[in-house]
Amino acid sequence: MANLPTNLDYFVVDVFTETALAGNPLAVVLNTCGLTTEQMQAIAREFNLSETTFVERRPAEVERAEGVRVRIFTTAEELPFAGHPTLGTASVLKMIAPEALAGDTVTLALKVGPVPVRFGPDAADAVADSSAIFGEMTQREPEFGAELDAAEVAPLLGLALEDMDPALPPQVVSTGAPFAIVALKKFEALARLKVNQDAATAWLRERGARWFYVLARALNQNENPTKWQARMQFYGGEDPATGSAAGCAISYLVARGAVPSGARVHVRQGVEVGRPSDLFLSAKKDWSRVTDVHVAGSTILVAKGQLFLP
Repeated sequence: MANLPTNLDYFVVDVFTETALAGNPLAVVLNTCGLTTEQMQAIAREFNLSETTFVERRPAEVERAEGVRVRIFTTAEELPFAGHPTLGTASVLKMIAPEALAGDTVTLALKVGPVPVRFGPDAADAVADSSAIFGEMTQREPEFGAELDAAEVAPLLGLALEDMDPALPPQVVSTGAPFAIVALKKFEALARLKVNQDAATAWLRERGARWFYVLARALNQNENPTKWQARMQFYGGEDPATGSAAGCAISYLVARGAVPSGARVHVRQGVEVGRPSDLFLSAKKDWSRVTDVHVAGSTILVAKGQLFLP
């Protein structure tokens, strides 16, 4: 076993919420340069959250040029990119490590590449609770993959073909992690979502995606393109907030004209699992290209402590 620090500082935050014990929880572990990949994976299993991040600090001049190195783990695997771990980790660094800031921005060096998270003065109006931090990440420009057959998608979601929005065919999109974006015709259908994980996993892998991200215009918002609700079921459970998928979703909606270019969209997620989350999204369309993919939200600290390892 590699030599380890005597202890490792960690923080637990709730992401995409202003309220503790809501949103999507995340563990952020510091001082991790001595850890092996296997040890990081074991610690992620110990926290047993959807994701745990590991911050590997480097000299200040390196971090200014390349960003703060961060690795992201689920309980089962390492991910090259994920949204709420990116926003949550950058927020922790803003709280405890002001030297990581370049102006109003923390840039994380992820396996997918550098991802900046901005903490601007305009964020104050978005956060009622002064103990929460509002940040906005800029994701990679989207890659649009295969369009999917709605008739095949619907039964995998436990839904009927009539539930699918015919104006918005399902499509694989990636801003660092590939999701199948599915828009429903009516809000009520979201409550009936029940993904057949065994069948869906193989079907999606063959088409270049990992999971379904399913959304619909919010109740009584059929005429308002800026309020949506979403769900993402995976690993036999449900994710309270999926920032990586949200970046794919806003790219898709803007590309297809369902949301105006540059408009800020409010997506609620996690309602069905008692962890309501608020994600604020925008993207711009320049002819056939979608750019400036922004995913924003609040982060609040709920716990901190130390890991004691042999």
